[in-house]
Amino acid sequence: MVVRLPHRSPTVDAPAWIPTGDQIHDLHKQWAPHADAFDLVHTHCQIVWRIAEQLLAGRDHTLDVDLVRAGCLLHDIGVYRLYDASGVLDHGSYIRHGVLGHELLREVGVPERVRRFCSHHTGVGLSREDVLRQGLPIPVDDYLAETEEERLVMYADKFHSKSSPPRFVTAASYRSGVGRFGADKVVLFDAMVEQFGEPDLASLASEYGHPLV
Repeated sequence: MVVRLPHRSPTVDAPAWIPTGDQIHDLHKQWAPHADAFDLVHTHCQIVWRIAEQLLAGRDHTLDVDLVRAGCLLHDIGVYRLYDASGVLDHGSYIRHGVLGHELLREVGVPERVRRFCSHHTGVGLSREDVLRQGLPIPVDDYLAETEEERLVMYADKFHSKSSPPRFVTAASYRSGVGRFGADKVVLFDAMVEQFGEPDLASLASEYGHPLV
């Protein structure tokens, strides 16, 4: 299955284009190496969108909801490129999934403002200094959320993990874990909690059958 991108003339403002739900679903189907990978990644992306929707509900905001939706549903698509020929996920290279997703979406013609959700959602943001200090196997650059849409997708992603088994993660649990990367990361996370609030994870955990930790 190959995703079909809309025909655009040179006069059309390409950055204004956002993939539809059907196109995003087709991209997942196209790149998932097998059904289990599709279920793991696509379900996680759907959950992140459900969390973001919940955080936006009833709030006054100026965020582009369609852009947030696309960002949530595509942010982890690069994970598919970490599966080897035998269908096994390379956990050791997981940090690369963001830049791999950015590359994948560029190859199929997705606009940059959507591609950025892949490379700019890891943790609470990776700075150039983080990449150098930790010796991360990605190009040395800043991978920080720069727009409110990017901040929301990054934040919503923190509340669900694709671990085995998948699980929902409370703000307290995430705060405890991110602290090992430095007190500054806790400060960044707490700022997002203050800005967006905390989602109702219990209802989602019950719906999806994933534990809440």
